[in-house]
Order: sequence, then structure tokens, then C-alpha cells
Amino acid sequence: MIPAIIAFLIIGITITAILISPLLIKQRRKRLKSRTFPPLWNAIIENNLPIYLHLSPPERRRLQGHIQVFLTEKQFIGCKGLQVTEEMKLTIASVACLLLLNERGEYFSKLRSILVYPSTYLVTETVATGEYVVEERREARLGESWSRDQVVLSWEQVQQDTQNWQDGHNVVLHEFAHQLDQEDGKAEGVPILPNKSDYPVWAQVMTAEYQQLCNDVQQGVKTVIDSYGATNPAEFFAVATETFFEKPHQLLNQHPRLYELLQRYYQINPRQWVDK
Repeated sequence: MIPAIIAFLIIGITITAILISPLLIKQRRKRLKSRTFPPLWNAIIENNLPIYLHLSPPERRRLQGHIQVFLTEKQFIGCKGLQVTEEMKLTIASVACLLLLNERGEYFSKLRSILVYPSTYLVTETVATGEYVVEERREARLGESWSRDQVVLSWEQVQQDTQNWQDGHNVVLHEFAHQLDQEDGKAEGVPILPNKSDYPVWAQVMTAEYQQLCNDVQQGVKTVIDSYGATNPAEFFAVATETFFEKPHQLLNQHPRLYELLQRYYQINPRQWVDK
């Protein structure tokens, strides 16, 4: 009898913890976002994120709150001897949290760690070159998003991207867009959307835009969306996100349906932040 009672108690405690945990997390995040944002942090972001001062005051306050949650919940790990500084953390967090200004309520739920390399890093890939033949290749990378729990970034590339905002390339936006895409466990260019009715529209617009990019790349047509987006639908979503934030005017002019779709998803209008 006693073992059965103990078992029921354990089950009850487990169920209670599962039910209460989201509420506790929400309350903790609310406290973090209400903290005073350190003036030094503000100065670092002003210096390192060109569009920061173009955000509206409410957008800046939301971004600051998200940054405080992000820095508390995510671990930064320096690689190849790199010592991760406060400036590095703030710069990466401020760009990544631009994707969260729509108050989605999640903070890249599967992500636990951000690995930061000094510059381009090498990885070993196993590639099938024939029916029974595989070979190992060394490949240079600037960033990657793992579906399990990590994002990997080159700090040199992060710096270059923030200093050249509006060139359409941003490794932080790209890899964290992948994190949004991977929240449901799959990387297929479809993040979790607010309503079931949103998925058919997303599929229609994204499929048409992806196919157009593939056709343009094949025909050698110059596009505002980087040709890397033609690799697959997951890369298309990530590259389209980079373009949306960095080249919003051009994207709206050339791909209005795609711009409007991303504007509904991110619930922001980056045209207000950058010059034409």
C-alpha cells in the first residue's frame, strides 16, 4: 500500500511541476524584463547595432527586455581560445532578439548554448560520393544552427555584418531564423505560426517565392534575395529573413507578397529603421 501511495505522490508532484513550470518561467522573465537596463549595455548596443537608434522607444524597451532574458537563459562558449566578452554577448543578443520583437513568448526554446569562434572555423563532413563510397571533407563555415541546442557563430563575421547593415547578409539573423524554423523539430522553412489558418497562406507564398528565386538563379537573373536561398526551403526562409531586416525597401518593391508575409509573422516594419 505504501509503495502505491508514494508512486501516486511522485506522479502528482511531477504533474504539478509540469503545470506550474510555464507560469514560473513567465513570471521570472517578466521580472528580468522589468530590470533597469544598464547604461553601459545601452552604449555598447548603440555603437554596435546601427539600427538601434532608429527603433521606436517602445521597440527599444522591448528589445532591452528580451536581451536581459536572453543573456540570463543562454550560455556563451568561446572556442579556439576566444574569451567571450560582454560586448560580444550583447551584440549577438541584440541582433538575435530583433526576431522576437513580436512578443512570441518563446526565446528560441531549444537553444541552450551559443558557441563563438574568433573567425571562420573548419568542420569535418562525411559525404557520400557513390553507392558504397563516403569521404571526409573539411569545410570552412561562418555559422550554423543545430536542431538540438546550439548555434555556432564566427565573431569576425558578426562584427562585419553589424558594421555593414543593409548589405543583406547577417549571420546572426540567418542562424537564429533557423532556430525559429527548428522549434517544431523540423527544418523545412516553416516556423511555428500563430494560427492553423496561417499555414496554407505561408505555404502558398513561400513556395511561389522559393520557386521564383530558383528560376532566377538558374537564369542568372540578379535578385535582392541572395542566391544561397535557392539551396532549399529552410535556407530560403533564413535568407529571406536577412533580406527582410536589412533590405526591406527593396524586398517590398520586388517581392511584396513575401514582405507582407514576413511582416505579419515578425509583426514589425523594418522599413522604418533603414534608409531607402
